[in-house]
Amino acid sequence: MDHQQLPKMSSKLTLLSSPLQGFTDFRFRNAFHYYFGGIDTFYSPYIRLNGKLVIKGAYERDILPENNSTLNVIPQVMTNDADEFLFVVKFIQQFGYKELNWNLGCPYPMVTKQGMGSGLVKNTEQIRHILQRVHNETDIVVSMKMRMGYDDASEILDTLPMLDEFPIKNIAIHARIGKQLYKGGVDLEGFQRCVDKAKHTLYYNGDITTVDSFRKIRDQFPSIEHFMIGRGLISDPFLPQMIQNDSIDYPENRWQIFKEFHDRVYKEYDEYLSGPTPIKMKMRGFWEFFALSFDNPQKTFKKIKKANNAVQYNQATREIFREVLRK
Repeated sequence: MDHQQLPKMSSKLTLLSSPLQGFTDFRFRNAFHYYFGGIDTFYSPYIRLNGKLVIKGAYERDILPENNSTLNVIPQVMTNDADEFLFVVKFIQQFGYKELNWNLGCPYPMVTKQGMGSGLVKNTEQIRHILQRVHNETDIVVSMKMRMGYDDASEILDTLPMLDEFPIKNIAIHARIGKQLYKGGVDLEGFQRCVDKAKHTLYYNGDITTVDSFRKIRDQFPSIEHFMIGRGLISDPFLPQMIQNDSIDYPENRWQIFKEFHDRVYKEYDEYLSGPTPIKMKMRGFWEFFALSFDNPQKTFKKIKKANNAVQYNQATREIFREVLRK
């Protein structure tokens, strides 16, 4: 089967993967890139130190050059501490990375209550302090991923002018506030206010789940050339390449490609994770997204949820794929 990527329609359109913790590590990224393509740059899930200047093995494996040899990857850090940020800079630079993305977007309370992720957006002075030290003490290129605030979308509007003091490569904005999590729609009016106020290059992120939803966002923000896809990347892995080719048509062998992709992802995680429970929970997490591509998502996901061991899981996936491959 030929998995060669098709040419892009426009040199001005750049698609990037928004990292999802627990999902888009190097195993997923490599399988995705091989079977689907369409993503120009992948952001790795964030490195988080929790006050200890020690890098977990899983974080290191995720960004090792040999694990990302065919991908363009940018590491990400989540911290509200300058020493932690500087420590991660030195860590990634030893592997040749020249850019570090700073996560001010994570919406989950366990993060935001500690003043990190989207809980840091309104803390302008702490952001300035960290950026001053990073730019004074290192030569790393800094990019940022932000929500528009945690409690209110006006929080980012107070922060953007301060960011003008620094040579930040770009700011990717998820057009929600943190306390929404992923509920409710994106705030496109709020994003427009950011476009009007920001001097840095902005990337758009949020609810790109279909070619049609992408077209509407692209048409509404003609000055934006970079778009990040998060959950939509997992729920419909064909989406980025379809966007790149401005097409709503799936390949004729859509489900065969998807099955091969699934089988590779399952095999790699099964080899890595020890014991039946971790792989069951890992794949159940993926199928919460995968199921959305099927005609009856609830029925499809129910089959996966009922599978309590590897034999039952493989039987469930065989049934799911047999049904779509017959069509």
